[in-house]
Amino acid sequence: MTKRFPIHPANPERICWGCDKYCSIDSMACANERSPHPAELFGEDWLAWGNAQLAEPSEPKKRDLPAETKS
Repeated sequence: MTKRFPIHPANPERICWGCDKYCSIDSMACANERSPHPAELFGEDWLAWGNAQLAEPSEPKKRDLPAETKS
């Protein structure tokens, strides 16, 4: 069973978010580099932004095609 992913952790810079272990930066078990929390990469509204990217558009956008010219 996996741990619940914290949406707004207090100090995300102190933890590696690469797997379900959430190791401290002093003793990482699974990687050589620290994986940042999405809030560090995308800002505090990362979850709303991510969900908006996954949602289907309400209306498909129509591309403007160039008008055909007869010569």
